[in-house]
Amino acid sequence: QVQLVESGGGLVQAGASLRLSCAASGRTFSSYAMGWFRQAPGKEREFVAAITQSSGSRLYTDSVKGRFTISRDNAKNTVYLQMNSLKPDDTAVYYCAARESGWPRRTPDEYDYWGQGTQVTVSS
Repeated sequence: QVQLVESGGGLVQAGASLRLSCAASGRTFSSYAMGWFRQAPGKEREFVAAITQSSGSRLYTDSVKGRFTISRDNAKNTVYLQMNSLKPDDTAVYYCAARESGWPRRTPDEYDYWGQGTQVTVSS
């Protein structure tokens, strides 16, 4: 089992950058595919980005391609989401998630563990 704790959210103006971090407990972090999701008020949780265990492959939703970068440091048990050129539409609670085996997926139901979320608010 793994516990996930997100940090790095905040209130920023449009065009600014933030870096989210997700620290994982446990000794098997490197075996998990990791994902970032977000949920805005009144909307369903949506996929943002994901990364394979060895960082060999990354997935992004179209709306963040070229602006967001997912990365991980297995030695630090941490996954990151670098967010540049933020827009008001990026406002949401951001969650990291871990998938015990296989490739990362775009659907929340295919992830086994979740963090508590961190709020990102982008003002216009």
